[in-house]
Amino acid sequence: MSFSVTRRAVLAATAALAVTSGSAFAQDKVQLRLSAVNSETDQRAVAMTEVFGPAVADFADFEPHWNGTLFAQGSELEAIASGDLEMSITAAQELATFFPDWSIFAAGYVMQDADHQVAVFNDPVMDPFKQEVREQLGVHLLAPMYLGRRHVNLRQTREEIDVQTPADLNGVNLRMPGTDAWQFLGRALGANPTPMAFSEVYTALQTGAVDGQDNPLPTVVDSKFYEVTNQIALTSHLVDWNFIAVSAELFDSLPAEQQEALTSAAVEAAKSGREAQLALEEEQVSFLREQGMEIYEPDVAAFREAVQSAYLESDYSSAWPEGVLEAINALGK
Repeated sequence: MSFSVTRRAVLAATAALAVTSGSAFAQDKVQLRLSAVNSETDQRAVAMTEVFGPAVADFADFEPHWNGTLFAQGSELEAIASGDLEMSITAAQELATFFPDWSIFAAGYVMQDADHQVAVFNDPVMDPFKQEVREQLGVHLLAPMYLGRRHVNLRQTREEIDVQTPADLNGVNLRMPGTDAWQFLGRALGANPTPMAFSEVYTALQTGAVDGQDNPLPTVVDSKFYEVTNQIALTSHLVDWNFIAVSAELFDSLPAEQQEALTSAAVEAAKSGREAQLALEEEQVSFLREQGMEIYEPDVAAFREAVQSAYLESDYSSAWPEGVLEAINALGK
């Protein structure tokens, strides 16, 4: 009888210890709430959910919030800085609102392609920019994410307008977003940029109110612009990118092996999203050609030279550190 009681007591104590240890282990996990504005079906979201989350599951509770449901667009970085959020996916354009020198990474024809983005991010040329964000905003950038390339999409056939150089866009009314920076880029491309709400673009193309618009191929497909246009010149005038961002304070609080695991998970997620987005773009080229669209690559070097010259002659480049553009160009093709 005595042995039986003792045995039950030992078993109970062991069970209690297991529960307590399990709770303590769960509590020891790092909370990683991510807030971003993209949808859960976006390639970035898929990569973060399917690749990043499982890769850090041993030591972190990854909790993504999409569609701006946790923090509104534009407020995520401040939320990280104030300690109210752990992670986000941020844009070069957003970082440029805090740090004017970052505008170089959002300018036309600075990024050349997805591989160039990775090369630039990992090169010492970007270290001062990352450090600036870290020291002044408390945000640590883990990896770059490829968004896609913007191209010129026109109503006219290639027989009417064959876009090879900026001179070929002279007089073309090209719908572009209405901000000063976007309108500047449109003029630098050689076109007559026309500000217009995105919701009005399809009808404007259909009626001829504008000659064309600029967007990545997924937008052309999703918005069915191929129904009211005839060609796409693969100008790649903006190779857009985002960055996986985490609280610097949280990152620094982790042991070295977890810092390494977190970084590796972000790099792998970014790679997965990049490969998926590039594959999708290839599929969409085939789809659009099946719809009768003419798709071709113009003289990108001529466009790059003209657009970069326009930036360097403007106030937009006044905050760019000397020699950085040349260093970035040297890392490309």
